[in-house]
Amino acid sequence: MPLVELRDRRTIAALLQRNPRAHVYELGDLDDFYWPDTRWLGWEAGGQPEQVVLLYTRPEVPVLLAIADGPASTMADLLEAALDVLPAPLYVHATAPLFETLMRRYRVEAAAPHLKLALGTTELVRRQAAPVEVLGRDDLPAIMALYDDAYPGTWFEPRQLATGRYVGIRQEGRLACIAGVHVYSPTWGVAALGNVATSPELRGRGLARGACAALCCLLLGDGIETIALNVRRDNEAAIRAYTRLGFEQVAEYVEASLVAR
Repeated sequence: MPLVELRDRRTIAALLQRNPRAHVYELGDLDDFYWPDTRWLGWEAGGQPEQVVLLYTRPEVPVLLAIADGPASTMADLLEAALDVLPAPLYVHATAPLFETLMRRYRVEAAAPHLKLALGTTELVRRQAAPVEVLGRDDLPAIMALYDDAYPGTWFEPRQLATGRYVGIRQEGRLACIAGVHVYSPTWGVAALGNVATSPELRGRGLARGACAALCCLLLGDGIETIALNVRRDNEAAIRAYTRLGFEQVAEYVEASLVAR
């Protein structure tokens, strides 16, 4: 089947909404805020798309999202058809068996298993929400100072502050904790938590849990139906914290930096 580039958002959404909690990032990128930086590769059978992968082109190293629903072999066939048009280097979020196909063109520089978690019950976040303030562009110096101290190397785009869905907790006049979103789309009813950080000397006090809970409450108030996040599988402390907020595992995948062979 020939490879095609899909540009009809509702057609793409229909594919992703078969398993929305595993595809929050892709659904969020259908929003006008992110859409100009996306390419959607798929194929059609009988005139209807059957599979789709997302290439997010805004970062210096483009990001490929290929999370398989059902048999990974069907997504592997799509990736094999797309190999010649994918850029190098490439950062990948993909279901583990798909790397066998990607290795035909690329080699792995670094890789780490991850989990996708999605919010189940909302009772726990409503109970644990802490008082927070919504952060904006005026707070950028304090935000960058916190990330430099607590989360160096995190992927943060200041333009995300325009969503109005970054929140913080201050202690003694200093920004001590932050929680935000990687994608946010009331249009498609999804949001992905991200860029969560706490000052190293203040960890273990529940600040991040309270901030994330408060952010989830804001998102639920916006009409967001599906709230999810990605977390490294070996980050046991974070997984425990999110579980206490009502998040549950929905998928396993691998994040990897790839370079051409």
